Amino acid sequence: MADQDPNTGGNGAAAPADGAQFSVLAQYIKDLSVENPSAPQVFQWQAQPSLDVQFHINVDKVADDVHEVALKIDVTAKSENGVHFVVDLSYAGLFGIRGLPDEALAPILLVEAPRLVFPFARQIVADAVSNSGFPPLLLDPIDFAGAYVAQVEAAQRGAEGNGGNGSGELPATEGPQQA
Repeated sequence: MADQDPNTGGNGAAAPADGAQFSVLAQYIKDLSVENPSAPQVFQWQAQPSLDVQFHINVDKVADDVHEVALKIDVTAKSENGVHFVVDLSYAGLFGIRGLPDEALAPILLVEAPRLVFPFARQIVADAVSNSGFPPLLLDPIDFAGAYVAQVEAAQRGAEGNGGNGSGELPATEGPQQA
């Protein structure tokens, strides 16, 4: 045991000198807004609200090998009586990425990174809605890979003219859900 090479950290403590590295450095709420504009009357309404859910992904390089991926989720619940609640959340993560080829960077930042932060953002939305006096809202999972593929295909078809805005932002999607 004493004659083992100290440079081989068998417990994963030693980082490999070569190869791709991807790690979550931090996760945080950048912005959170919760509105209950029709309170207290909304709590007497019998109508089931319809939901408008949209999301955007924005990627910014904040340092060498460090990127911020911000997942913006906007939820509005309305019925014929009016607006029940509005939640606007911008939840971000800092990701350390090293040793990846350039063509692999976009799928990591626009698919894998949002997939990792989404469950936390989903919980924050559920808690915000619940703390507003409504039953918790559990958002359906988002197919980030499908949205990314659709964006790439649209850029290839030239549907957006210049092939995208260069900001690393995915287009908004909506999904009608019931509260």
